[in-house]
Amino acid sequence: MKSVSLKLIGATVLMTLAGCQTAYYGAMEKIGIDKRDILVDRVENVRDSQKDSQEEFQTAYQRLVVLTDFDGGDFEDVYDQLNSDYQSSKKAADRVTQKIDDVEDVADDLFDEWEDELSQYSNEKLRRTSEAKLKATQRQFSQLLRSMHQAEAKMAPVLATLNDNVLYLKHNLNASAISAIKGEFASLKTDISGLINEMSEAIEESDAFIATLKQ
Repeated sequence: MKSVSLKLIGATVLMTLAGCQTAYYGAMEKIGIDKRDILVDRVENVRDSQKDSQEEFQTAYQRLVVLTDFDGGDFEDVYDQLNSDYQSSKKAADRVTQKIDDVEDVADDLFDEWEDELSQYSNEKLRRTSEAKLKATQRQFSQLLRSMHQAEAKMAPVLATLNDNVLYLKHNLNASAISAIKGEFASLKTDISGLINEMSEAIEESDAFIATLKQ
């Protein structure tokens, strides 16, 4: 398996000029990067985006811990910090969703190409071996995709609750407002903790799938 990171950086102009997926793949193949390489790179991108998102949600979690014990101080600073955590978490979550879409696109194209090429074999033994490898890779990818989407699905309700709390504090910057939503903070901390664990599982699935494609 080729190392594609530097090549992909150099291929940015080609990607822009390609105009469509077929032309894009053709341009990439001319510089030695095939669909399998692109899929590995995009799965790595999802994994890295999930790690970034984990860190953002972890920061929000730690902020909520502080807020739970908040007993006075600059209320506007508290709001600004929590709002910043929410905005950063939302951006990170949006990146994860986009990266997952990119993975699905190239995986579909790779598997379609692989399936079509099975009919080109004259050696039946090699054809059967390739077909078995295709089906095994598809099964593993389906498992990976489920794991990605399960973690992705948990982000939306966490973000919605976090946004509710941010909006409430925006117009109620006082100790009683913070006290009033402490119960929600406790529930949100549990949700964020579950999300972080779900992302860890998805990251492990990504690493396993990448290892398979690099064999």
